[in-house]
Amino acid sequence: MQIGLIGFGAIGREVCARLQADPRFEITVLTRSPVSDTPSGVVAATSFDDLLVRAPDLIVECAGHEAVQNYGSATLSAGIPLLVASVGALADAGLEAALFASAQSAGVRLILPSGAIGGLDVLRALASEGELTLHYEGIKPPTAWKGSPAQDLINLDALETATTFFDSTGRDTALRFPKNANVVAALALAGGGFDRMRACLIADPAASANTHRYRVMSEACTYEMQIQNAPSPGNPRTSLTTVLSIVENIRAFAAQSTCDQTKA
Repeated sequence: MQIGLIGFGAIGREVCARLQADPRFEITVLTRSPVSDTPSGVVAATSFDDLLVRAPDLIVECAGHEAVQNYGSATLSAGIPLLVASVGALADAGLEAALFASAQSAGVRLILPSGAIGGLDVLRALASEGELTLHYEGIKPPTAWKGSPAQDLINLDALETATTFFDSTGRDTALRFPKNANVVAALALAGGGFDRMRACLIADPAASANTHRYRVMSEACTYEMQIQNAPSPGNPRTSLTTVLSIVENIRAFAAQSTCDQTKA
């Protein structure tokens, strides 16, 4: 199976390393600038057109919101299923609508992985039943918030206790913190919308992991979930489970494709 990978940063490299260990996959990587250390057996594409020439069965975006904007609809319109790692990009209502419209028109899948969070099956079920209340808290060490707008809101080097530095809607959070709030977007998309949830971002000097905590209240069910994730080796802002979730979705796609071919 041909996999097109857009982006070769911390997430892209981790995903690529795991896919390489699976003989089912052949990988082509598209990056903004040439990469000198592309792993053996991995093809480097110099443009999106070059990537399409490889006839990928699935394209996986691992390069941020701009990549979703630049290549998302084009991928789907070309009849190629797309897995979006940067689900926070869908906080842009126009982009969200365009992606779903392109997927529907072309009859291909738009895959949105759960990333660093779990329990989304229950959340989707509750959201389909009616109104619910959803509140999220993202807790990370101060170093994990560096390089984000948090630096303009709080002195990350001077914190002695856990401090909330941002509290807003899911949409505002995902748009303001594009590199840190993909979990917010995953919850919003499963839970009835970006404007119907509340998100709180917290820097905690005592934290040793990235913690995601959310609470759901509805007539059918009330539950709380908390996950403590080890950071990705290449980027403390990203949870390792984000990588594992992407890889699992790719494997599930490959398994389903094999099943469909067998039935045919």
